[in-house]
Amino acid sequence: MRHLIRLSDWDRADVERVFALADEYERGAGPRREGCAVMFFPSSSLRTRASFERGAQLMGLQPIVFPPDSLEKPEALADVAGYLASWADVLVVRHRMQIIEELAASSPIPVVNAMTELSHPCEVLGDVYALGRTRDPQSLRFLFVGADGNIARAWREIAGVLDLDLVQCCPTAIATPGTAHTEDLAGAIARADVIITDGPGQHAEALAPFRITADLLDSAPAGAQFIPCPPHVAGREATKATFLHSAFAGHSFKRTLLPVQQAVISTCLA
Repeated sequence: MRHLIRLSDWDRADVERVFALADEYERGAGPRREGCAVMFFPSSSLRTRASFERGAQLMGLQPIVFPPDSLEKPEALADVAGYLASWADVLVVRHRMQIIEELAASSPIPVVNAMTELSHPCEVLGDVYALGRTRDPQSLRFLFVGADGNIARAWREIAGVLDLDLVQCCPTAIATPGTAHTEDLAGAIARADVIITDGPGQHAEALAPFRITADLLDSAPAGAQFIPCPPHVAGREATKATFLHSAFAGHSFKRTLLPVQQAVISTCLA
C-alpha cells in the first residue's frame, strides 16, 4: 500500500511506474481494480474530480463522492478511515494538508492527495506525463511564474524527484523556499522551454508586473509551451492574447489527467 501525499515522498521509480501505467490506461489496457474509491471533493472541483471519478469507474472501481465537510465532524479521522476501509479500497481527498496527513497516518487503505493548500501532486504528474509523450522532460528548462503555493511546491517536488531544470520567477519575498529564483521575467522566458503559471491569489498586486503577454511568448525558444494551471483567467496571470498564441498548450493538454489519475490509484493499490 502506498499513499500519495507529496511527490517528495516518492522516488523516480515510483513516478516512472505511474507513467508506464498511464501509458497502459491510455491504450485501454491498464490493470482492473475491482472495489470502491471513496472521494472527497468540493462542488468547485471540476477537472480533478471528473478525471478521478471517471477514471475510477473505467478501471473497475465504484466512485462514491462526499463533500469535504464530511471530514469536519467531531469524529476522529482514524475512526473515519477505519470504518470506510470496510467498504472502500482507496480514499481520494481534496482538503487541508493536515486532514490528509491525519487520515494517512491511521488509514488501513491508501490515501491520495487530490489537492491541498500546500501541494497538488496529481496535477503536476499529469503535466509532466503530457510533456513526456512528445519530449524528454529532463532536457527541458521549466519556468514557473507565480508565487509560493500548492502548484509551485508540487513543481519543486517533482523537479527534485526527476532532476528537472526549474526556475521560479516572482518577487523574492513570495518565492518558494528551495527553488531557484529570478525576478527577470523577460530573461527567464527567453530561456524557457515550458512556461507555467498559477492564479495569483492574494499576491495579485505583487505579481501584476509578471503577467505573461504574447510578446513575451514570442521571445521564448522555438517550440516553447505555455501551460497555465487552470482555472486561469485572461487578464490576470496572462493576457487574453496568450491563450490564442501558438505556444499555448490548449485544453487538450490536460486530457492525460485521466490515465494519470488511474495510474496513481493503481500504484497506490498495488
